[in-house]
Amino acid sequence: MTNLGAAILDPLLARNPAGPRITYYDDATGERIECSTVTLANWAAKTANLLRDEMECHPSSHVAVMLPAHWQTAAVMLGIWWAAAEVVLEPPRPDSVEQVLCTADRIDEAYLAVGGGSVAVLSLDPFGTPASNLPVGVIDYATAVRVHGDQITPWRQTELALDGRLADDVLAAARASAATQGLTADDRVLSSAPWDTADDVIEHLLAPYVAGASLVYVANANPYLLDRRRETEKTTRG
Repeated sequence: MTNLGAAILDPLLARNPAGPRITYYDDATGERIECSTVTLANWAAKTANLLRDEMECHPSSHVAVMLPAHWQTAAVMLGIWWAAAEVVLEPPRPDSVEQVLCTADRIDEAYLAVGGGSVAVLSLDPFGTPASNLPVGVIDYATAVRVHGDQITPWRQTELALDGRLADDVLAAARASAATQGLTADDRVLSSAPWDTADDVIEHLLAPYVAGASLVYVANANPYLLDRRRETEKTTRG
């Protein structure tokens, strides 16, 4: 069965490793971060190694992602897939997952979802500042992920990949969505759409990537700035 992380990232790395893959804006803070394909893949590999080495993740694990749409969230999901585990989007049922990656304000929900498993908190800070005042036993992602390698040999996907869907089905749906949207490898896609459901992730994140396109994602989008974003980033879609 296809490893979804490899199926998404390997063609992008082969075609344009240094090109921009996700450019992230937050109009509420003024943040702008741009990640090349290689940078995104390195973060995904570090995440997968963290999951394997410290969080006891294995190919049949169910990993809750309780994070907003963000460039680090993209790396987290790709890393989970490189570890051949399943991404479970919110809200997970109590005791339904073995690992959770979340923001600090959702730790209580994470404990409920994970039972006795592992919880890692992302500060989502653009400078990599650790999350503060975490409970004992909770992993600070920004600190922990740095020590892990940025290369990985993906495990073979054995079970589900995204909210109860097989990796091959997710990949097929992403390709179909890319075709429906008319996306090509020459596109830069401007988006502020949510990644809350499996369909959201497939349409708004994976479809551009399977087409070879790059993504310009704007969080807390200010409608008065969108034309400027289109011009500055030379977007072709959205």
